[in-house]
Amino acid sequence: MSSLKFTVHKSAANCQARTGLLKTAHGDIETPVFMPVGTRAAVKTLTNQQLIDIGAQIILGNTYHLMLRPNMDIMAKAGGLHRFMNWQRPILTDSGGFQVFSLASLNQVANEGVYFQSHIDGSQLFLGPTESMQIQKVLGADIVMTFDQCSPYPCERSKMEQALDRTHLWAKVCRDFELQSYQNLFGIVQGGVYPDLRHQSAEILSSLNCEGYAIGGLAVGEPSDIMNEIIEHTVPCLPNDKPRYLMGVGTPRNIIEAVMRGIDMFDCVMPTRNARNGTAFTWSGKVTIKAGRYADDFSPLDPELDCYTSQFSKAYIRHLLNVDEITGLTLVSMQNLAFYLDFMAKLRQAIQNDTLNEYYQKICAIYPN
Repeated sequence: MSSLKFTVHKSAANCQARTGLLKTAHGDIETPVFMPVGTRAAVKTLTNQQLIDIGAQIILGNTYHLMLRPNMDIMAKAGGLHRFMNWQRPILTDSGGFQVFSLASLNQVANEGVYFQSHIDGSQLFLGPTESMQIQKVLGADIVMTFDQCSPYPCERSKMEQALDRTHLWAKVCRDFELQSYQNLFGIVQGGVYPDLRHQSAEILSSLNCEGYAIGGLAVGEPSDIMNEIIEHTVPCLPNDKPRYLMGVGTPRNIIEAVMRGIDMFDCVMPTRNARNGTAFTWSGKVTIKAGRYADDFSPLDPELDCYTSQFSKAYIRHLLNVDEITGLTLVSMQNLAFYLDFMAKLRQAIQNDTLNEYYQKICAIYPN
């Protein structure tokens, strides 16, 4: 029996937005939720305590990268990902499919799985649905994802149909695999920008009675309005009593618009990747902190955000980045994730208080794209 329990607390009156509570073996998660990405068993430049301090409820681990380094022998000896990285809260692991398929020049897809070369040393490797489940079982995440074939945008319909057939075949293999008793399987709906294929995929995956459902294969280059149309078409085809996860999205506006269409869970590397490029997300909008105009700006980076980073001036953070001090990356990464988590907390509050439309207008004014 699944250890995951999902309860909807409040549904918005004029759209599909909702708040809820997701109970897992390693703790409760308030939704809608943003999940920081910890690709290699760490969120880049941040410690676990820093993540806890800014309110991270759940983080992600990456199956593909962890299978290569440190490898599953070491992970098994460590007792799984929670113990290995000393993270006591929930973890979600992806299936490795997106990373494998992104190595298009290094892979060969077959019905049994994907043959590919390691991006590290070029060694020949194989990953299929059973292998993905075996790895995720060792990792021991609370939420694990089915192995799927993620197609690029644009993609010819015939190729998308072939990829979808594999995705459904592999999902059934994953569903039949026995995970650890507390683990929960989420199916991944694919189908590109073809509404009928999305509908078909949602119906087939819903029949597998997974503990939750993700919408994959979006935010891969298609315009935001097309992404929103696909979400609108797909969400009604999914069980209302299961959590819905939009993979790899996105900007604050992308997220709030997806929430208004019924999505509960999000992840994206955007906050930490932008931090490493010197861009901060704040309640005043994006700040390119390396810019010369901040050289003698001694005001806080984001005075509206209650975050450790707020103790430091723009001038100081700019200085750290420009002299390649790691502390600079830590402070901007913390700022960006703290902003995203605060944004989500205020989003949950807006749904609860029936002020979502006003909050949406505010976010669009700050982050128009």
